[in-house]
Amino acid sequence: MCGIVGYVGGNQAAPILLSGLSKLEYRGYDSAGIAVRNPDTEKIEIVKTKGRLLPLIEKTDEGHAVPGTCGIGHTRWATHGEPSELNAHPHCTEDQSVVLVHNGIIENYQELKDKLVKTGYTFYSETDTEVATKLIDYYFKKTGSPLEAISRTMLRVRGSYAFGIMFHDFPGKVFAARKDSPLIIGKNETGSLIASDVPAILDSTRNVFYIGNMEIAELSQNEIHFYNIDREEIEKEMVEIKWDAEAAEKGGYEHFMLKEIHEQPKAVQDTIAAYVKDGAIDFSEVGLTDEVLQSLERIYIVACGSAYHVGMVAKYVLEDLAHIPVEIDLASEFRYRNPYLAKNSLVMVISQSGETADSLAALRLAKDRNVPTLGVVNVVGSSIARESDYVLYTYAGPEISVATTKAYSTQLIATYLIAIQGAKVKGIIDEARYDALLKELNTLPEKIQKALDDKERMQWFASKYANAKDIFFIGRGIDYAISMEGSLKMKEISYVHSEAYAAGELKHGTISLIEDGTLVVGVLTQKELFEKTVSNMVEVRSRGAYLMGLTNYGNYSVEDTADFSVYVPKTEQYFATSLAIIPLQLMGYYVSVAKGLDVDKPRNLAKSVTVE
Repeated sequence: MCGIVGYVGGNQAAPILLSGLSKLEYRGYDSAGIAVRNPDTEKIEIVKTKGRLLPLIEKTDEGHAVPGTCGIGHTRWATHGEPSELNAHPHCTEDQSVVLVHNGIIENYQELKDKLVKTGYTFYSETDTEVATKLIDYYFKKTGSPLEAISRTMLRVRGSYAFGIMFHDFPGKVFAARKDSPLIIGKNETGSLIASDVPAILDSTRNVFYIGNMEIAELSQNEIHFYNIDREEIEKEMVEIKWDAEAAEKGGYEHFMLKEIHEQPKAVQDTIAAYVKDGAIDFSEVGLTDEVLQSLERIYIVACGSAYHVGMVAKYVLEDLAHIPVEIDLASEFRYRNPYLAKNSLVMVISQSGETADSLAALRLAKDRNVPTLGVVNVVGSSIARESDYVLYTYAGPEISVATTKAYSTQLIATYLIAIQGAKVKGIIDEARYDALLKELNTLPEKIQKALDDKERMQWFASKYANAKDIFFIGRGIDYAISMEGSLKMKEISYVHSEAYAAGELKHGTISLIEDGTLVVGVLTQKELFEKTVSNMVEVRSRGAYLMGLTNYGNYSVEDTADFSVYVPKTEQYFATSLAIIPLQLMGYYVSVAKGLDVDKPRNLAKSVTVE
């Protein structure tokens, strides 16, 4: 969740660090800091601030007041210790012989701290990171070797971490190490870089290396060396990032979220085009053969947040279309229930970043039990991508806003494709039905655009209900899954209490929450469930609710029940989520804007949840 940047090379480091940190603001943070080696004094100068990045930029005169060509930077999300300048990174030893930034959580930090205190170390902060800093220093003073100090520390530490480290005695070098937290290494003409996420270094380079678990990197201006935990040098292949820096900028939109909502037609089209070729689904690059799909007797979907809601949709689609039984689990619960995984099954892990800690842990549990794994991820070379048996990339491009939109939409496409191909190879659908589904799939980008073209209507409605205290979303089947994502969008960026309920469950207690004027959003895209959901809407209206109906063009009878109606183009019922979610994304966005909130960086949230 924290952000890490580092640079060593021929240019001034501080402006590069500050620029990189600004690109990582979307990850969520409460303090920031940089450390740069001053070539005149040979000291490592550390500047830290509580709060947003602007005070740090001002404190360093946009980096010019901190000269030097070697440095590390950090945006912190508080875990151990309150948000404060003292607890902010970088952390250092008393003599500043070791300076470190850290992403992750060190689980046995108290045990390590107690042992370090006995050897004479004192501590100024409440963080687990300071413990790691001084443990490295302890081993460095024993061995005189940065590599040995880092590797010994890695063997002692339990938990997750990505480290960026500077040693006073090794000028012109930055060291990096990781376990279960994301970190990439970049190279350009002027030097070498580290970052916790791609956007931080996109304006500097598109050539990166992925450092693996329990590996160490040593960076200088002209060279990068990689080592395993035994300090044996290993080779890495350079990867070119296809995103460009412009793709990660707002492009004239007021917020990244609005830009990314409008990028959904292209993102969906790109994802379809990656796997549908010459009128057929081609998973050859994924490695997911027809034989594998044909043999599947069960799929376990594991995900968090919006990706979990994708999994909810996928369950309905896979079971009804492909006749494959599906279990879906929150990743944070999956491994703790000691799941029984059946033979001839597949564990599908869905994650935008490919670094979600709980999802990654679930993936590893499945692999430990010899169950094949499929990662549905957006970031090439991410941990889930590297460790999955099969990888199905989504082509959303960089997604900066904390609230996912286009990544969610491309994940839906990935699951549709698996369901369609699974149905075909199992003989559930014939060639004509297969062709018809793919033809309709290809119309989704245009239909999503049509739903976007009606955004002013949602903007007007959102401004009317910006002061709502409670909003309820109801639906049945796939519409219930849509309601869950619509509710999440509302609560995470507008801070309005919202809940999604299966419409048929209202009478089992939740209808008691309805009061005069309570906004209830009814989602009605599934033809066979339309009338039943309408009857549930009538129930809440009779208790005083104000009703918004979201349905397909042609279902105008909803206006007999709803006070306000929103329509999206008709499509195959399995694909309804791709269209119905658009007005709900816009609704959440415009409520947030109307309330004057920070849309892209909502409070207490981060883009990539890399700790449990």
